[in-house]
Amino acid sequence: MTKKDVLLSIKDLDVQYKTEDGVVHAANGISLDLYEGETLGLVGETGAGKTTVALSVLKLIPDPPGKIVAGEITYKGRDIVNMPESEMRKIRGDEISMIFQDPMTALNPIIPVGEQIAEAVRFHSDVSRQEAQQKAMQTLELVGIPAERYDEYPHQFSGGMKQRVVIAIALCCNPHLLIADEPTTALDVTIQAQILEMMNELKSEMNTSLIMITHDLGIVAHMCDRVAVVYAGQVVEIGTTRQIFKNTAHPYTVGLFDSLPHLDDADDTELDERRLKPIPGLMPDPANLPHGCKFAPRCPYKTDVCENPVELKELEDGHMVRCILMDKQPGGEG
Repeated sequence: MTKKDVLLSIKDLDVQYKTEDGVVHAANGISLDLYEGETLGLVGETGAGKTTVALSVLKLIPDPPGKIVAGEITYKGRDIVNMPESEMRKIRGDEISMIFQDPMTALNPIIPVGEQIAEAVRFHSDVSRQEAQQKAMQTLELVGIPAERYDEYPHQFSGGMKQRVVIAIALCCNPHLLIADEPTTALDVTIQAQILEMMNELKSEMNTSLIMITHDLGIVAHMCDRVAVVYAGQVVEIGTTRQIFKNTAHPYTVGLFDSLPHLDDADDTELDERRLKPIPGLMPDPANLPHGCKFAPRCPYKTDVCENPVELKELEDGHMVRCILMDKQPGGEG
């Protein structure tokens, strides 16, 4: 990829929430790039800072108590962090859209679903009410919902259909960047597969770049071109999906893979003997993070050196890892 291919660039993003119990450090120097037309996965446990990154891109961090205290977010060369709210409103929902995790809270229960889509169209386009309605109907059809259901309310839809409506709202203005925050968490496995397949097809048809926030490594393998593993508000490993899956390097990423069940090519005896290997301990308190490596308290390889801050280092082309072990790998400095 060349520099001109970068659609979104995040550099040293630092987001804090000031609460009665202290300052919560939600993002601690996150840096990553998203290229035109690609799908980037953000992976990590609950509380890692994935959603904070998404809300920062859309300038939806609730202030107070939250605030972007440092860093840059650049979209098509435009500075998002210092952009006036009036200009940001024109971009949010039009050029950059978000699919929220819970359709029950994302949809207004007292407004027909079609009207909720048409409202987004009218806000961002100079069209008549009738033209907005027509566009909303077309978008409903695009996500697999009959246009005749335009006047129905959210409670008349199943969970999977509600999520399709939320996707329709996000897609109705043909965004250049789509952020999906765990869009299939509340859905059963069959509906999950349908939603993911539909998102892949729509992404291809509309040439949209996608940030997929998830903790499901199966979704990552199916959807993503590159993956950023996030822990305690930092990117600890980033690379192509193949690099992350085939050349897993950071102890946290290794722990994520080890905690998955492996049922392939195993007879009953082996299954009886094999056990899941969960990562010991819990995520650190974001109001009281370790000074050095944030993963050190849970890491089996920790040393005294881990008490110092650790920088991302390149393990191979495009594959970056935040770990002192990389100094002993080919391409490391040690």
